[in-house]
Amino acid sequence: MSIKITGTGSYIPSIVQKNDDFINHSFLNNDGTNFENDNTVIIEKFKSITGISERRYAKDEFTSSDIGFLAAEKAIANANIDPETLDYIIFAHNFGDIKSGTTQSDMLPSLAVRVKHKLRIKNPKCIAYDLLFGCPGWIEGVIQAQAFIKAGIAKRCLVIGSETLSRVVDKHDRDAMIFSDGAGACVLEDTTEEGGILSHITESYTYSDAFHLSYGPSFNKDLKDDTMYIKMDGRKIYEFALTHVPAAMKACLDASGVGIADVKKVFIHQANEKMDDAILKRFYRQYKTKIPEHIMPMTIGNLGNSSVATVPTLLDVVRHNKLENHSLNTGDVIIFASVGAGMHINAIVYKY
Repeated sequence: MSIKITGTGSYIPSIVQKNDDFINHSFLNNDGTNFENDNTVIIEKFKSITGISERRYAKDEFTSSDIGFLAAEKAIANANIDPETLDYIIFAHNFGDIKSGTTQSDMLPSLAVRVKHKLRIKNPKCIAYDLLFGCPGWIEGVIQAQAFIKAGIAKRCLVIGSETLSRVVDKHDRDAMIFSDGAGACVLEDTTEEGGILSHITESYTYSDAFHLSYGPSFNKDLKDDTMYIKMDGRKIYEFALTHVPAAMKACLDASGVGIADVKKVFIHQANEKMDDAILKRFYRQYKTKIPEHIMPMTIGNLGNSSVATVPTLLDVVRHNKLENHSLNTGDVIIFASVGAGMHINAIVYKY
């Protein structure tokens, strides 16, 4: 038996928010003071560091569970299965459903339950639950689904990663330019084919690194409400990722029994282009080998950072040959890796 991804789907929102759309924003330092540089300089520096030129926002009528459902429908169709045969629906997110124009999160019932309802699944033995695990949530969902299947309590699982981060950003925080909306999903099941998940690793660094990403008030001290927004310490996250992610990826690859020369693609959470490039360099440096050409597909430049949705969206785009210079063939060994709020790290070595 091998546990494989048999179908993928994604939903990429249609609203494009370009960097120039932030030109009239009032960006502030975390103490509420104005930046010395004007927005043109801020945006240019942002682009050079993150690689982001534009990002996607969901339409007002869509919530995170809505776009997660749309991605799930595509994954189910791609796997060519009856949704009634699903044993688990695992929905990875961090902020629940937030309606446009509001700030309150809605997670009752859970987003996984909402997707199951929208799929019109009647089977009560199809278990639906949410997973809050920061940006590595979708990968962790795949790891959990694999465990259920390996234990013999499931044969087929749907794993979704969806987020509408555009609704939890502080418009006075320049980090607002990083975040985006999107959804990705996959169907995971036991098959008679070779390959599938060869190894995985998960680590949680909570002792000294728990609050690099958290909720906090607006940088605009004149606002009198108590609305909280996503806040991050970019420098600490960058240093943390470069210290821990390459080592975790190496441990995962070594446990798989596969050599570095056999790795065909590395799917890293699309957090920051500069950071992802540095992670890849440090990963290959551990093996004292050069980085192969076209090894790491990237979508952050035009899709932004959609948290749990970046890796499944990236996988779906590559699987369906929608990203130039990137494709997958049967037998290819690939690595999934992510880092995010918690701070959590995980990775999977997978034979396609």
